[in-house]
Amino acid sequence: MTQIDFYTHVGNKLGVACRLAAKAHAQGLRVAVLCADAATAQSVDRMLWTASPLTFVPHCQASHPLAPRTPVVIDHEGLAPAHDQVLLNLRAEWPPVFSRFQRLIEIVSQDDSDRAEARARFKFYRDRGYEIRTHDLSRVDA
Repeated sequence: MTQIDFYTHVGNKLGVACRLAAKAHAQGLRVAVLCADAATAQSVDRMLWTASPLTFVPHCQASHPLAPRTPVVIDHEGLAPAHDQVLLNLRAEWPPVFSRFQRLIEIVSQDDSDRAEARARFKFYRDRGYEIRTHDLSRVDA
């Protein structure tokens, strides 16, 4: 069953997404980052290029020919994922393919509308019997 983690009270949602993607990559995991739109996908792409001068996180867009072999794939079109390890959801709705992944990461900002959408996703997963872990980042520089 998919392991689901909610990271809550996040100040910089995309920054945390990039850090979690980099951490998963460092652990040898492949990550699919599901973005709401092309602008968000471009922002994630740019942030991964500049995240840390000491580490590089290999990544590309889901439509790129190297996507099946790239550790971090950024998608805003809802293309079929190239792997089933980690799905990082940045969309307002639950991803229809989440259950095929070993792990699903949800990031919740401090914005009221984002929190309301996250509560709906949380309820959706819980009502289907998934155990959900939460990580409160309000005390962390997020």
